[in-house]
Amino acid sequence: MSGGPLIVQSDKTLLLEIDHPDAQVCRMAIAPFAELERSPEHVHTYRLTPLGLWNARAAGHDAEAVVDALIKYSRYPVPHALLVDVAETMDRYGRLQLANDPAHGLVLRALDRVVLIEVAKSKKLAGMLGAKIDDDTIAVHPSERGRLKQALLKLGWPAEDLAGYVDGEAHPIELAEAGKDGGKPWTLRSYQREAVEAFWAGGSGVVVLPCGAGKTLVGAAAMAEAKATTLILVTNTVAGRQWKRELIARTSLTEEEIGEYSGERKEIRPVTIATYQVLTSRRGGAFTHLDLFGARDWGLVVYDEVHLLPAPIFRFTADLQARRRLGLTATLVREDGREGDVFSLIGPKRYDAPWKDIESQGWIAPAQCTEVRVTLTDAERMSYATAEAEERYRMAATARTKLPVVKALVERHPGEQTLVIGGYIEQLHQLGEYLDAPIVQGSTTNKERERLFDAFRSGEIRTLVISKVGNFSIDLPEAAVAIQVSGTFGSRQEEAQRLGRVLRPKADGRQAHFYTVVSRDTIDTEYAAHRQRFLAEQGYAYTIVDADDVLGPKLPTID
Repeated sequence: MSGGPLIVQSDKTLLLEIDHPDAQVCRMAIAPFAELERSPEHVHTYRLTPLGLWNARAAGHDAEAVVDALIKYSRYPVPHALLVDVAETMDRYGRLQLANDPAHGLVLRALDRVVLIEVAKSKKLAGMLGAKIDDDTIAVHPSERGRLKQALLKLGWPAEDLAGYVDGEAHPIELAEAGKDGGKPWTLRSYQREAVEAFWAGGSGVVVLPCGAGKTLVGAAAMAEAKATTLILVTNTVAGRQWKRELIARTSLTEEEIGEYSGERKEIRPVTIATYQVLTSRRGGAFTHLDLFGARDWGLVVYDEVHLLPAPIFRFTADLQARRRLGLTATLVREDGREGDVFSLIGPKRYDAPWKDIESQGWIAPAQCTEVRVTLTDAERMSYATAEAEERYRMAATARTKLPVVKALVERHPGEQTLVIGGYIEQLHQLGEYLDAPIVQGSTTNKERERLFDAFRSGEIRTLVISKVGNFSIDLPEAAVAIQVSGTFGSRQEEAQRLGRVLRPKADGRQAHFYTVVSRDTIDTEYAAHRQRFLAEQGYAYTIVDADDVLGPKLPTID
């Protein structure tokens, strides 16, 4: 027995004692392969899953390293059966390989002949496999490359894709680290360079970096490596224009070489930035814009915020397996459970930098997370108690009792750039009126959004109320305070994105503040606990305070 901080159990759960002096170093050691499930005050629960182990294997971690970490930090002897299962699960990755045969084209090749026989008999692979070439090799139609990988993952035999990539149409792209048009010289940070190298070595896959850590620069550096036409998929038009500004400033690309494919413009150029929204819009039941994927001989496809990838894009990505694909995200958590499809179709996780590591290097701001619990008025409690189950979260999340708490939090940070974030339009308008602050929501035009964001960046506007449009891909570097009043139920990815809005390093090195205002004794509290799981895994602790600590001894009554 080592006296370590970890208890490894035969049901594949790992219990981490947070107060142990080695807890942080243990957390870093198990993060590449274990998924956080629960994070109360003293003991956090992780779980070993096949997908987590396969992601670790694809990223270069072998079973020996995983087993060593479990044994090193475990307080008690690790169950032998679990160690065997970890080794055997990780060994399943890559026993089947997709490769290009000079005579037969795309083939499925086995390092274990029995596995090939087993999967070839599966009805789930019907129509995907061609003729048997020899005892260890079966032909595969090139159009089935992505769907075959999806199916094999579900069968428990994830294939290693070694079939390579087409170069695509060449296009000169260089990083402009010496500065461009009078801009300051800059250089890629060490972790950004490592991320690009890991992606390029693997060919395709996902890079996981905290919000504010410069994922756009990783994308630009990957484009400079590919030197080919590039399709960049983004969450919205504002995000696309931020990408365009960064690419013009940080690379040799000019404005004329970068096209915008959105609801407003339909430009196809050597580098084309398209929104998920326009690609998934339908006319007459058909996805009329998905032809963009075949509009040019793309050498690289970049998926920004890959955790938000819509289902139709998955389907088309299955046909793009010969193109290099780079997914960028702050969290691989998907609330729809389709992490396996990201693994199969975009590629496995190639690089993952823990948030606290990047913070310790000074590249993102340290953040204090606080949950403020308010007590509903008697009238609000009665309305909540008598409401239908599906209405209760909305009622708890939008309680007017939250308004004076939000105002007090804004006033607690005078002069700071503050974002107030909510998920319900009526509540946003109440907040905007109560705080005398402008609102950015889905119906706000792109021109008006950019005007308000520019005014916020310059300090002309100190407080901005934003809807879910603020969850992702918005560069507001001076935002130092975020106050969350309502969200998408228990979405962990949303919590991570919202914290990310205030993590860009501040010029004076000051701390960021992230507040969540929650109605106690309601489902709002339960959802808040679920949302916080991902950030707890990254080492962020929430302090829970009462509204009275913010307001004073008595809450004001709002009619």
